[in-house]
Amino acid sequence: MTSARPAPALSLYGTDYVSWLEATAAALKRQDYGSIDWGNVIEEIEDMGRRERQSLKSNLVVLLLHLLKWQFQPDQQSNSWKASIVEHRQRLQDSLEESPSLKPYLKTILPRAYGNAVERAAAETGLAEATFPQACPYTISQMMAKDFLP
Repeated sequence: MTSARPAPALSLYGTDYVSWLEATAAALKRQDYGSIDWGNVIEEIEDMGRRERQSLKSNLVVLLLHLLKWQFQPDQQSNSWKASIVEHRQRLQDSLEESPSLKPYLKTILPRAYGNAVERAAAETGLAEATFPQACPYTISQMMAKDFLP
């Protein structure tokens, strides 16, 4: 009795993504490199890197947003803001532990992420964007410190 050979990965990519992943993994395990859909494998690997960087930026924006709200609306401080600060700080820490090469990227995106956070903070609080500092008032070390609240 012979086991059925999985469908070639190339024919699955556009029709069944999960089956394509499984077939590609199986072919790699068998070292059957001729049946690998290399173009889509390369694209997926590049997309994974982009998704990791986007996730890092997204978590940074939310962390900055809540730090700003915490600082500039002290009468509105809530446990939910604090919980969001903790959650997104942990997500950033997890990402940086998983992929230490993202640390320089964090510094690179900080100005843009801060600008996004200011825009969202103004929209959520009703405060003018000019209320917030033009440049990020927090260092990365402060933002990542477990006990830091401005």
